[in-house]
Amino acid sequence: MKPMTIGASGIATITVDETNLAKTVKSGSLAVFATPMMAALMEQAACNAVRPFLEEGETTVGTALEIQHNAATPVGMMVTARAEVTAVCGREISFQVTAQDDAGEIGVGTHKRFLVNAERFMEKSQKRGRQNGE
Repeated sequence: MKPMTIGASGIATITVDETNLAKTVKSGSLAVFATPMMAALMEQAACNAVRPFLEEGETTVGTALEIQHNAATPVGMMVTARAEVTAVCGREISFQVTAQDDAGEIGVGTHKRFLVNAERFMEKSQKRGRQNGE
């Protein structure tokens, strides 16, 4: 990994539609933006923040996510997540994450990702599957 700048940030956006509603992803029964989809958007923003610092064959994996989803977003509104690097400790990268829709902030939290070699990570994953009889 190239030296990472504290304060580096990334964004990710999505428009709320039938595919990302709580009732569709089974995280609730209402036609509003689903909390799991907000979490995924925050992780995508974090990935976008670190992408410029990754070397060939490197990627990051999410290891922790603590969020609050404080406002409901209806179909048709755009949601933007932002992730800002707050600390780097060895291969662990910490972020402050937020999400907002056209009316204002809808979620906040913290996120951690871990730098890995993509090929070795997948080899370990496959080995784990084989040990489990898959």
